[in-house]
Amino acid sequence: MSEYLDRIIFYKERPFTPEIFREFMFAQTTPDKEMIELMRQLKEKYHLKIAVINNEARELNDYRINKFQLNQFVDFFISSCFVHIRKPDADIFRLALDIAHVLPENVLYIDDTQMFVDIARNFGIRSIKHINQLSTSTELASFGLSLG
Repeated sequence: MSEYLDRIIFYKERPFTPEIFREFMFAQTTPDKEMIELMRQLKEKYHLKIAVINNEARELNDYRINKFQLNQFVDFFISSCFVHIRKPDADIFRLALDIAHVLPENVLYIDDTQMFVDIARNFGIRSIKHINQLSTSTELASFGLSLG
């Protein structure tokens, strides 16, 4: 993260320090408690395998996993900081499929970025564009995954 911030933010003098900026970044990290609970419940009810694909710096990735206890229901993380490829690179989706050892048609991908949803669909992965918990719950139900 330090290297990234040095290149992107602190390549010139700023009125704040890298530490202040890092604290600001971490403070912006808030959980979507409704989605976390929805995923926990769906995993329990349907015995789903849950993976997370993200583009984050190691420090932020570790912080979020620990702070929100994501490792209690996520089976594995395909994090750009670990695998050195990132979305929208199609290889990160191939890697996730290989690690999960599943066929694309047996996967349901959820993302709030349309470009990433489109890339997943190009692989034959059923995908949902996340807008909010209600819309995602409705879409999940259309795939047979509901809590009702």
